[in-house]
Amino acid sequence: MLTFALKNFRMESTLQKEATLEQAIDLGLRADEFEMIKEILGRTPNFTETAVYSVMWSEHCSYKNSILWLKTLPKEGPHMLVKAGEENAGLVDIGDGLGCVFKIESHNHPSALEPYQGAATGVGGINRDIFTMGARPIAQLNSLRFGNIDLARTKWLVKGVTKGIGDYGNAFGIPIVGGEVFFDDSYNTNPLVNAFSAGIIDTKKMISATAKGPGNPVFIVGSATGKDGIAGAAFASKDITEDSVNDLPSVQVGDPFMEKLLLEATMELAGTDCIRGMQDMGAAGITCSTNEMSAAGNVGMDIHLDKVPTRQDNMLPYEILLSESQERMLVVVEKGKESLVKDIFDKWDLHAAEIGVVTDSDRVRYFMNGEMVGDLPCQSLVLGGGAPQYKREYKEPAYYQEFKKFSIDSVKMPENLKEVGFKLLGFPNIASKRWVYEQYDSMVGTKNMTTNRPSDAGVVNIKGTNKALAMTVDCNSRYVNADPEVGTMIAVSEAARNIVCAGGIPSAITNCLNFGNPYNPESYWQFVGAIKGMSAACLKFETPVTGGNVSFYNQTSMNGVEVPVFPTPTIGMIGIVPNKDKVMTLDFKQKGDLIFLIGDYIEDIASSEYLATYHGIKASPAPYFDLQKEYEMQNAVKGLIEHNLVNAVHDVADGGLYVTLVEMSMPRELGFDIVTDSEVREDAFLFGEGQGRVLVTVTEEKEEEFLEYMVETGVNLTLLGHVTKGKLQVDELPYGFISEAKEIYDNALAKHLEN
Repeated sequence: MLTFALKNFRMESTLQKEATLEQAIDLGLRADEFEMIKEILGRTPNFTETAVYSVMWSEHCSYKNSILWLKTLPKEGPHMLVKAGEENAGLVDIGDGLGCVFKIESHNHPSALEPYQGAATGVGGINRDIFTMGARPIAQLNSLRFGNIDLARTKWLVKGVTKGIGDYGNAFGIPIVGGEVFFDDSYNTNPLVNAFSAGIIDTKKMISATAKGPGNPVFIVGSATGKDGIAGAAFASKDITEDSVNDLPSVQVGDPFMEKLLLEATMELAGTDCIRGMQDMGAAGITCSTNEMSAAGNVGMDIHLDKVPTRQDNMLPYEILLSESQERMLVVVEKGKESLVKDIFDKWDLHAAEIGVVTDSDRVRYFMNGEMVGDLPCQSLVLGGGAPQYKREYKEPAYYQEFKKFSIDSVKMPENLKEVGFKLLGFPNIASKRWVYEQYDSMVGTKNMTTNRPSDAGVVNIKGTNKALAMTVDCNSRYVNADPEVGTMIAVSEAARNIVCAGGIPSAITNCLNFGNPYNPESYWQFVGAIKGMSAACLKFETPVTGGNVSFYNQTSMNGVEVPVFPTPTIGMIGIVPNKDKVMTLDFKQKGDLIFLIGDYIEDIASSEYLATYHGIKASPAPYFDLQKEYEMQNAVKGLIEHNLVNAVHDVADGGLYVTLVEMSMPRELGFDIVTDSEVREDAFLFGEGQGRVLVTVTEEKEEEFLEYMVETGVNLTLLGHVTKGKLQVDELPYGFISEAKEIYDNALAKHLEN
């Protein structure tokens, strides 16, 4: 209805008369917020001003229902250069005078309505956040959630989202080096599309999103402004319903080739001394960039909207201000150097229009053809300034205690575990995501070090140094739904585990917090629990939060009732590989190598894919997890890699030990012969997802040294068996051959999507 409301306002004889309460509510403001605005201004705002407040005070821009909890997240760490909230993205020191700029953001609601453009513009937006700071993007990841894969709509969404990501990312020329895909009925209406990007920067050349210098000109650069994406931030801050199709114009339209030109022009501009501040135009477009940059610099701006290059004639002030047309940036330029900026952007065939000036006031004023159409105190609009901050009610949902009543004794162990294992390999959440990632270019730029060397994390070469950058995105939302605090601790720990297994040292995280309606106390309880769990794990691993994104209002209609999606606090983590020669891979290397399990084993099948999908039991707690033991295990693995004592490392995660073994076997078509623990149920031993475990392989020549090292660590160790030439064997029983398992694993997802 938002777009229809805006269309109706276009019929008004003048947009400068006082806005009404009804108009404010239609724009997404609450009645009490409209009163707050009138008090701030000392008058009733006009329609254009009300529209500005509606997007700036939307959940998507203001974090009004989450900021009080976000402030409790740890922000200090050994590598931090730019903390959360200070700039467009986080910045950590990676040594040699270089830094890594990285961030993750959601584009869920646009992707639900128009999956191709929704996902494509999510990729474009996250990359602009990186190069706006002066960093050149080097790698991308994505975390995707969809509904029941057998539904026609889910298949349409999967195909549209993956094609949008692939087409935009491939054309832009930045490799996608990893990611995750998860399916559950809770995402039937509302998929999640979380995009991550990382870039490298000379730490002395960071560009700030802060306006400086009264009298300095303000430029809009890049594409022309159109009517696509108008009020997209407000659209992202409400539930998806049957009426949401009316908001299709709120979905942005991307042009990756234009973004590539903008990247190169920006990098050239960053090499000059012209810039006094720069910010991407993402959510809320010109509105957000002008007010946030002004507020950050304690200055104001006068902006002439009629000077903005537009794609349509006769665009009204609010349309120009609220447009989220892609591939645009706002740049404050040192006065006297305007011609240099114009020359650079002319060279790249892009707009560079001078649309305003920095002022020594605290207000941003908007003009159209000489008439002032808005006069607003910028601090009142921004996060941390005058934007409202709410403390929401939360309460524990009844299901939480019900899930805890689950007992493994209530589940009958299947007779044929080989058959169970092969079925697991074909489940959408376990099977290879090859159908997805084959649409992505993982090799462009020649930096990806894991294209043909499978590893638990994406690893990217840092040219000119002996280091590499490891990165991953992780979250098992079934665990988080079962127990938000423990499940989120697991998400952070798994991200760290993946970095460590690849040979890296975890450095910092960015997060994308996807939850239901914050006004639902049970949904908000999930959010609060996730924040507490994230804080605990980040403190333990010394991986501070550099920033990210909160996406509320993710709901799915089930039997006529709106229910939240699984709470999904996606963790994007980066780590430093100190010696690129020690990047570790997960594949078995040769027949006869010994297979060891590092970490504790507890008889547990809670929240496993085996329990949820094979047995159809959804009500169970999060799997076994001990944060301290996880930390100790990861430190042990770091030492094993550093001392060259292992030749393959892979964490035990979704699908349990059996799936981990198969994944290690497939790259070289080797196999395994293992023995289970007679004191643990065999299905739990093979398919349980208890945390804090890693599989490694050791040559016979290094076994003694390996064992001596592990004794010193005090971390539990179990010899499982050895690598075979291709045969799979458990407790001396044949489990088939790796060729059979690989056939199922590689092709299951494609078969689901094509049927």
